[in-house]
Amino acid sequence: MERISKDQVRHVAHLARLSITDEEVDTFTEQLDNIIEFAEQLNELDTDDVEPTTHVLDIHNVLRKDEKRPSLDREEALKNAPDQEDGQVKVPSVLE
Repeated sequence: MERISKDQVRHVAHLARLSITDEEVDTFTEQLDNIIEFAEQLNELDTDDVEPTTHVLDIHNVLRKDEKRPSLDREEALKNAPDQEDGQVKVPSVLE
C-alpha cells in the first residue's frame, strides 16, 4: 500500500525549492513510505499503562544550591581590566 505518492514528493521538493531527478523521486518515495510505515507500527503499540516521560533517563536539575556568598571586591574584579576609570571598566564609546 502506497502511503505517499510520487506527486506528493515532487510537490514537497518544489515547496522546498529542491531540484530532484525522477530517480530521486523514486528513492525518496520509497524511503518516506518506509518511515510512514514505521510510524504506523508505533501507533499499534498499547501505551495505556505507560507513564509519559520527558526524558529517557531519570535526571534532575544538577545546579548547585543557591547560597549567598561574598563576591569579589572591586579592586580584585578590576585588576585585569585593560582600562578603568572611577572604579569601572572603561570601554570605547559605541554611540556617536
